Amino acid sequence: MLSTQPYKGARDFYPEDKRIQKYMFNVLRSVVEQYGYEEYDSPILESLDLYKAKSGEEIVNEQTYNFVDRGGRAVAIRPEMTPSVSRLVAGRRQESAYPLRWYSLPNLWRYERPQKGRLREHWQLNVDVFGIDNEHAEVELIQIADSIFRNFGATPDQYAIKVNSRKFVNYLFIDYFKLNKEAANKVIKLVDRMHKLEAIKFESSLREIVAESKLESVVADEIMEILKVKNLEYLPLPLRSHESLSGVMSLMKHLENSGIANCFFDISLMRGFDYYTDIVFEVFDTNPENSRSIMGGGRYDGLVGLFGVDPVATVGFGLGDVTLLDFLKVHRLLPKIEVETDAYLVVLGNNFTYANEVASELRKQTVNVAIDSSGKKVGSLIKTAIKKEIPYVIFVGDNEAASKKIILRKLADSSESQESVRDAAKLILESE
Repeated sequence: MLSTQPYKGARDFYPEDKRIQKYMFNVLRSVVEQYGYEEYDSPILESLDLYKAKSGEEIVNEQTYNFVDRGGRAVAIRPEMTPSVSRLVAGRRQESAYPLRWYSLPNLWRYERPQKGRLREHWQLNVDVFGIDNEHAEVELIQIADSIFRNFGATPDQYAIKVNSRKFVNYLFIDYFKLNKEAANKVIKLVDRMHKLEAIKFESSLREIVAESKLESVVADEIMEILKVKNLEYLPLPLRSHESLSGVMSLMKHLENSGIANCFFDISLMRGFDYYTDIVFEVFDTNPENSRSIMGGGRYDGLVGLFGVDPVATVGFGLGDVTLLDFLKVHRLLPKIEVETDAYLVVLGNNFTYANEVASELRKQTVNVAIDSSGKKVGSLIKTAIKKEIPYVIFVGDNEAASKKIILRKLADSSESQESVRDAAKLILESE
């Protein structure tokens, strides 16, 4: 017997679920387009080499759905959008007018263990600006992220924006703590998962990496102390004066001046992808029931250049629909979302021709109408409309066909009146 369940880590979207998704996507599109961003898309299948180049070994080796197609090509179902959009920009590197402001809302696939906030298939808002090589790009992207949450009705105390610099992180582990590049990369990956690990497990893994690097164990102690720092002012002077942190401080000052006061420095913020080159940022839910990262991004100036063209300064972020929905639910920010159908047109007797005329006229007036000509009892049809949460029922029988009128019933209070089609359309639309 075939199962009625979807593939593990994926979701079915019944109409009521799809309405919520449509609401979320409409808000997202509305906000990013206010900032002048244009929507793009690309194929769901890409060459596996695209991800091998820069996404990171974990993504390629453990999380991609990949296979060899019938032409012998190694392909992958896209696990993220950043390599794809970089390919698109590289394809028109010379003829494009910079800065480019692009966004997309694709579905993505990663083979990983399904858990709260993380599934194998999800949709993700991707927002990228190409061609701005100063912190104004980061400011704009974080302003967009902040605007998104505000437009969903969130208040600044419900989320925190955390920032760091991968340039600073590289200096910290390679130059300051003297780890080789391989060990530094391992530490970065470990710190990226730090808040998901038990403290004793994190410490033992860190000490193991330090020992493999033939450094004294005190280095592990020093790294753990540095990771506790919550304010730039408390960093040792050689770290505090590093040039990369001036960009972080400038960014935070710009954000404060633009009215964003819930932005904080977080030295443990790594962002796991290998392609980030400087500022990175994430938005965290402050609700203890959902204490996790909701979205993140940063600067990745080198990806476009991998396609054999001149590099382009780039900043982008991704916001997944699963984490966004969890955030909206835990903060009770989801509104009651009405069905798309405004009226349920019930055909009484042999009056389908007139009913179809009525429906056509209502649709011209932008009223969404579903016709029921099943011939079931009126009571049963009304129950159907109620179950579907359609606000109005329209009856068309012999008398209505003769008078060119309709009977309009408002299900909320069972009020009923005889109306012309145009007047009925006006009443329905005014009640929305």
